[in-house]
Amino acid sequence: MPRKTIIYIDGYNLYYSRLKNTPYKWLDIVTLFRNQILKAQDPLAEVVAVKYFTAPVKASYARHGTTSEQAQTQYLRALQAKYDFIEVINGFHIFEPTRLPTFVKDVPANKDNLSSVWMIEEKQTDENLSLQVYRDAIKGHCDQVVICSNDSDIEPVLKLLALDAPEVIVGLVMPLPEPGPDTQRFSNKRLIGKAYWVRHYIRDDELAKSQLPQHVPTNKKPASKPGHW
Repeated sequence: MPRKTIIYIDGYNLYYSRLKNTPYKWLDIVTLFRNQILKAQDPLAEVVAVKYFTAPVKASYARHGTTSEQAQTQYLRALQAKYDFIEVINGFHIFEPTRLPTFVKDVPANKDNLSSVWMIEEKQTDENLSLQVYRDAIKGHCDQVVICSNDSDIEPVLKLLALDAPEVIVGLVMPLPEPGPDTQRFSNKRLIGKAYWVRHYIRDDELAKSQLPQHVPTNKKPASKPGHW
């Protein structure tokens, strides 16, 4: 019997932990999670929704300025044009001045040597993800939740699911590279003990096989892969 499954993706966690500095940013998240990962992990999984959590890029602080902002827009347009069951849920960024210890190579941080910096902080992504997971589980929208995040902020919702919806299977996909001589990053121990199953990494070949077409048709102008991606 098919197992109704909803996939929840922390977009920034996936990007910064796995996709940054790779050629795989133009990622087809449905192909990756449904066809590459879940097909092997749980052949009974039937993906009924994918929820992607992010926050709009601000050109004023992005590395590529307005190009970064446009790249995110193109990417989200491409995903939602190709799949009608992808929902993008936005948080926001705060951007404000603060004072932090000045970096001096090989010297510990010193609270008496501070520099003024701009603090950029993403807000509501983890909260939105956790609330959506809990609501879908409690309302019986799915038999299984699959979460792509290595962030300990989601630990509370995993604890609550075990108490309030123990019949719902919890799967975790860690947005980490496959371990190797030059990559030794590990799954969050606070999370892995609270899931029914855990995928500890995403391989390069899986990402390579899960790329969107260069140009994705939409109701308007096609969404195209950004040049710097």
